[in-house]
Amino acid sequence: MLASMAESRKIPVGISACLCGDEVRFDGTHTRDDYLMEVLGPYVRWVKTCPEEGAGLGTPRESVRLVRAGDDVRMVGNESRADVTDRVTSYSEARVQELRGERLRGYVLKESSPSCGMERVRLFDESGVPSRDGVGLFARALMARYPNLPIEEEGRLRDPRLREHFVTRIFAYDRWLTLREGGPRPRDIVAFHTEHRTLVLAHSPEHYARMGPLVAQAGALPIAELLDRYEHELMAALSRIVSPGRRPR
Repeated sequence: MLASMAESRKIPVGISACLCGDEVRFDGTHTRDDYLMEVLGPYVRWVKTCPEEGAGLGTPRESVRLVRAGDDVRMVGNESRADVTDRVTSYSEARVQELRGERLRGYVLKESSPSCGMERVRLFDESGVPSRDGVGLFARALMARYPNLPIEEEGRLRDPRLREHFVTRIFAYDRWLTLREGGPRPRDIVAFHTEHRTLVLAHSPEHYARMGPLVAQAGALPIAELLDRYEHELMAALSRIVSPGRRPR
């Protein structure tokens, strides 16, 4: 009973399955991240996905790469050049939609992955020359579907400053979504804004300046519009990294 209650209080955060220790990489190995599992793990409920395995490519499997084809980007096998773009894209779009039911507060992606990398993924041109401006197919679908969701790569989380920033964002988003899912009244939104004033100001005075007049319209604006606009401004503000001299006290 106590264990199940403790589990229910954990916040749901999506993650690339290999980072949890699942042996789902192309070569049948994993890339378990000790910080995520041991330090952050007690506070979150991990929601795992491996897009390539989920798309039915199997484990182990041929490694893949992203290749530019005109204005399009394709995912192909490194040896066979078999095109698996449609399979991975179709699965990614379905899985991203399915994740709506998990009420995620954040997501941690596997860096450099042609499916999960959120930035600087190797993208090969038609001559086989790589650049570092690709985005994984699953990561692209995830970021497009959930623009307010705090998303990071595990490699970037080795930086203490970025790690603190990500943790701050997922817990702030949890507090906001918990309020939103409870059917808040205008005065509840005002109270939330007052409670988080210092945090938002530390991240972005510009966003805070827009949020004040927005909150002042609580009770006048349709509640759905107010919630959507406030959430967008809140998460845009918190996406900015705090400089050391502006940390909230």
